Amino acid sequence: MSLNHFNDEVIPMQFYDLKNLVGSTADAAFAVDGNGNIVLLNAAAEQLLGVDQAAVVGQSCSQVLCGEDSCGIPCSPHCSVRQATENCKQVKNYDLKVQTPQGRQWCNITVLLAEVTSSTRPYSIHIMRINDVQKRLELLMIDFIVNEANLPEEGVKSLASVTRSPAREANLSIREKEILKLLVKGNNTSGISRQLNISRTTVNNHIQHILQKLNVHTRLEAIRLAEHSGLV
Repeated sequence: MSLNHFNDEVIPMQFYDLKNLVGSTADAAFAVDGNGNIVLLNAAAEQLLGVDQAAVVGQSCSQVLCGEDSCGIPCSPHCSVRQATENCKQVKNYDLKVQTPQGRQWCNITVLLAEVTSSTRPYSIHIMRINDVQKRLELLMIDFIVNEANLPEEGVKSLASVTRSPAREANLSIREKEILKLLVKGNNTSGISRQLNISRTTVNNHIQHILQKLNVHTRLEAIRLAEHSGLV
């Protein structure tokens, strides 16, 4: 097993080393295997989430966290973070509202990648830090400025975009990003087809892939997510 650091240095590790690392971290932390299931949970994470490690090991992290990101997208087994880790792509820290014994609270989450030599799919370590008060104040301030300040449309979109959303990690191709931008601008299938000189069928196929990667069901949801997460 090896751990991917931010400088791309790879340090060999055994599973018990990973267990010791997660267990010795003062912040709440848990490890997820290549199937998206929790395999380790430290005492701080048990306390934060109000769960027992023995009861949640083997469950998907989406089941345990019951999370929701800043754009209102709920956790799922096929979220953008999971897609990124499956592709061994480093993930920027992001905010997630999770279920705790005190109610739903915002946490900032850092993700590290761990490569297991016996597995073709990478593990990941998730370190959670409560930032509930700061996040709520941030969202209130953004909402106030957007609604009260006389900003141009582009300024409103820029301010309202959530830079710490896991949706940033969606593995969209260049063409998919191009089509998503056109959707945000109000283009329909026919308009995109004409502008990109591709068939309507091809456009619709790309849009279906976009919806899957963003973990949304409609074009409107994709547009809203793109605007609020800073994807476009």
